[in-house]
Amino acid sequence: MQTPTSAGDDVPETPASAVESGCVHTNGVETYYERRGEGPVVVFVHGAIMDTRMWAPQVAELADAYTVVTYDVRGHGRTGGSAAATYSAGLYAADLDALLDELDVDRAVLCGLSMGGMIAQMYAARHPERVAGLVLADTFTPAPLGWAGRFLFLNDRLVALVSPYISYKRLNYLKLRVGNLLAPGVAGDVETVQRLVEEGPTMAPAELRKVVDSLAAFARGEFDPAAIRAPMLVLYGEHEPALLADMADYLCAAIPDAEMLVVPGAGHASNLDNPGFFTDAVREFLAEVDERERTDAVD
Repeated sequence: MQTPTSAGDDVPETPASAVESGCVHTNGVETYYERRGEGPVVVFVHGAIMDTRMWAPQVAELADAYTVVTYDVRGHGRTGGSAAATYSAGLYAADLDALLDELDVDRAVLCGLSMGGMIAQMYAARHPERVAGLVLADTFTPAPLGWAGRFLFLNDRLVALVSPYISYKRLNYLKLRVGNLLAPGVAGDVETVQRLVEEGPTMAPAELRKVVDSLAAFARGEFDPAAIRAPMLVLYGEHEPALLADMADYLCAAIPDAEMLVVPGAGHASNLDNPGFFTDAVREFLAEVDERERTDAVD
């Protein structure tokens, strides 16, 4: 049993004895996961170049009333890479489905940020019977990107291209710093985000390229968010680029059973930039989903 690492010294930790952690075989990889608490299940899916630790503020608060599952997506953290030639939202969704099978989870609320939101969308569309609700934070979906969107994905691909020569961790720090200089607040809490990146396992350049390519492929793909049937909460940081605010509007327009909230003072990692607001919003949404599930069960 492995002891998880907290995402911050000021975050209350769940006692190690209450944490179930380890690796399970899922769709050809050994996926690292952590599970805490009891009650309805909520599964958190992290962003690119991050891992389970980014959800520490939410895990610490929500494990009092929910079974909270976090895991390292293929190519990341303690799950690590694989021999697959390419990655895709569909592959990640298949990994998640296998993980839920291994953990005996029949139905859950999914909460994904950025890349995690991409995975949560794909999973909810493919397995509606297993998704009680959906929280999408600071994420994107196939929609007109415009020049700003194309630039953002080009920037990520350039980082992946030069990563064999310059550490992507160093480049990430520069990108965050420059982002906040050009558009104050867009990168949010740079120190916390960068610390998580620095302290996490290092991705091989080939893995980084596959991850970045999977994001770009999804953004220009044919996925239709209208296929999602679960109730949905869309969150995005107040200082996010206009592109991601537009994406939030697009998602809410595509899905009738959706609500949207702006996370005050937050950038692209809104769960870390304003964890109190973010976690409270998720808790309120989870309570609404629980009430719906109980009502549907009675009916």
